[in-house]
Amino acid sequence: MRLLVDFLCRFGWGMAAALAATPASMVPAGFYRVNLLVVLGLTSVAAFLARIEVPGIVWGLAGAAAVTAWVGSVAWFGERVRVGLTCCVLCAALLAAATVLVQDRPGVAVAGEALVSGLVVGLTVHAMLLGHWYLNAPGMQVDALRRMIDVALLAWGVQLALALAGVVAVGGWGVASDTTTGALLSLRWLAGLVGLPVLLFMSRKTLDIPNTQSATGILYVACLAAILGELTAQLLRAA
Repeated sequence: MRLLVDFLCRFGWGMAAALAATPASMVPAGFYRVNLLVVLGLTSVAAFLARIEVPGIVWGLAGAAAVTAWVGSVAWFGERVRVGLTCCVLCAALLAAATVLVQDRPGVAVAGEALVSGLVVGLTVHAMLLGHWYLNAPGMQVDALRRMIDVALLAWGVQLALALAGVVAVGGWGVASDTTTGALLSLRWLAGLVGLPVLLFMSRKTLDIPNTQSATGILYVACLAAILGELTAQLLRAA
């Protein structure tokens, strides 16, 4: 159960950070309102489970993030841009703290890896939802989606560097101790570290046509790759 709380905090942190980084001048207020409700759902479940399973103040941070996400959605409903963006930033900060504190092993490296993991998932899902929003607002500037895909690729690059540093730290690739671990390790690399950037790059090039619907379809698959890769990474670390 702690792994689920960890994933929900990471996911929510990445989504909130992505919203805070999205240029409000290019994207309608309705997009922020709807996606803050997504963050509200993630944080509410995380707070409920953390209250039962995780000692400490993780549940309080997640609960505060849920309240902040709700306030932010109301602010965006009224098109109060400054208040809405402030809520996005505050929500991201609360969930970043929750992500760090929910880790079962303390340390800067573990915390940094968890935060980057959340950014990879959150930014990828955020880009997909942003692409889907073009169906509601076809006149929206495509540059906003391009920027989010570029930031997602940047987060993936940082994550790849951390993964390779981990390989160096343990002195090589090693051999999986059993078939299950080997399968998880292969899935983590193929989906999260090799497949994801290919899909993000394909969607980025598709926008040059431009074809937002096809790019969004590719981003759907990218979301599956990102979530699958990060979940398997959590399982491997727990093992």
